[in-house]
Amino acid sequence: MKELNREQVLEYDKKYNQHPWLTGSVNPIPVERAEGIFFWDYNGKKYYDMSSQLANVNLGYGNKEIIEAIKKQVEILPYIAPAYASGPRSELAKMLVELAPDNMAKVFFSCGGSDANEAAIYAARTFTGRSKVLSRYRSYHGSTLGSGNLSGDPRRFALEKPAANGYLKFYDPYVYRSGQNFKDDEEASHYYLAQLEEQIQYEGSDQIAAIVVESITGANGVIIPPDGYLQGLRALCDKYGILLICDEVMAGFGRTGKMFAFEHWNVKPDIISFAKGVTCGYVQLGGIIISEQIADFFKDNTFLWGLTYSGHSLACAAGIACVKYYQEHDIFRHVQKTGVVFGQLLEELKAKHPCVGDVRYIGLFGAVELMKDREKKIPLIPYGYDENATMAWIQGLLKERGFAAYGRENNINLAPPLIITEEQLRAAFRILDEVLTIVDNELI
Repeated sequence: MKELNREQVLEYDKKYNQHPWLTGSVNPIPVERAEGIFFWDYNGKKYYDMSSQLANVNLGYGNKEIIEAIKKQVEILPYIAPAYASGPRSELAKMLVELAPDNMAKVFFSCGGSDANEAAIYAARTFTGRSKVLSRYRSYHGSTLGSGNLSGDPRRFALEKPAANGYLKFYDPYVYRSGQNFKDDEEASHYYLAQLEEQIQYEGSDQIAAIVVESITGANGVIIPPDGYLQGLRALCDKYGILLICDEVMAGFGRTGKMFAFEHWNVKPDIISFAKGVTCGYVQLGGIIISEQIADFFKDNTFLWGLTYSGHSLACAAGIACVKYYQEHDIFRHVQKTGVVFGQLLEELKAKHPCVGDVRYIGLFGAVELMKDREKKIPLIPYGYDENATMAWIQGLLKERGFAAYGRENNINLAPPLIITEEQLRAAFRILDEVLTIVDNELI
C-alpha cells in the first residue's frame, strides 16, 4: 500500500475525519513519525511532546520492548473473547493487583478511561444498591453517557440533554482560587470536607453509592489536594458506607513518581480506574481494579457489564511490556529525580512572568495557570468562555516553536514522557519561557 503524502493526509483528514471536541474546520498538524519524546510533521519540523499527547505516551515513541511484545502476541493469539482465559489477560491482571494496595483483588479490563469509569459506576451502584454518585466540578472522567455526566467540566453539557440520573457535583479543593486564607493544609482540608459532608447529608447518605475523584485533577489544571484531604475523604466514605473511587486514568502509572497518585497520601480506594499509562498509547486499554469485598460480591452476582474487546490480547501484551519497563528501568525513581528539576523550572517561570499566577507540579505532572491580574487572581480568560481564542493563540505560539502541550481553561498543562532527560526538559522550557514573555508583553 502506497503511503500518503502530506497533501493527501490533510485532504482526506479534512474531508473524512470528525475530530473530537473540535469543529469541522480544524487544521491539524499532519504528523509523519515519532521517536523518544519527539514527533515530526511532514515538513521535517520537530516537536517536544510536552503532554505525552493526551498524557498517555508515558514511555515515549519507538519503545522496542513494547513493539516486540505486540508483534509476538499478534502471531500467537491476536484476539480471544472475554469469556475465555488467556495468557496476556491473566498475567497483566495479576501484575496490576500486586502493584495495587493490599485491599485490591481483581481487574476488569475496558478499552480506555471513559468505559473504565462507566464500569466503576456500574460496580458501585450494583454493589451498594444505591443510585447517586458524587464527583467534582473541575473534573473529567470520559465522554460516554455515564462518564460524561460524571465529569464536571463544560464537556459534560452535550451529554446533559437529557442528563443521566443520579450524578451530583461538589467543589474541588482548589486552594489557589478559593478566596480563603488558609493557615495550612489541615485547615484547607477541613473546609472542603465540611462542605462535602453537609452535601452528603442533604442528599441522603444512604442514597449515595460512590464518591469519584481524580486523585489529582488532571486536564482541568493539575489541582493537587492539600494534605489530609484524601485521607478525610476516605474517612467520610467509611462513615457513611460510601465507596471511594479514585480515577487514576491520567495520574497513574508513574506520572507522579508513584504507581498511583493516591499513594502519596497512604489512601486505599475501593475501586481504581486506569488507562493511558498502562499501555502508553501503543494499544487501547483501560480498566478498574476492585477491592476484595466487591470482588466477593460478584462471586455470587453476575457482572452484567462487558465489552467485545475487554482485555484484548494485543493490549494486554503491551500492558505487560509497559509494566515490566517501568520496573526494570526504574522509571518511577527517574520521575522523582527529574521532577525536582521540573518543579524548579516551573517556579522560575512563576517568578519571572507577570502572566503566571500559579504553578502546580508533582512528579512530571504540572500546570501553569495564566492570569490577567495575578494580584487579584483574575484569570486570563473567564471559565468556559474564551471569546477571543486566547488560549488557542498561546498554544499556537508554542507549536510554532516546536512545543506541543495541552490545556483547559486558563491553564497550560504539562505531562512530558516519563523518559525525558534533564537536558531535554531545560531545552523545552526555554521555548515556554519565550512564549510567556510574548504573553506578558501582549496581554498583561
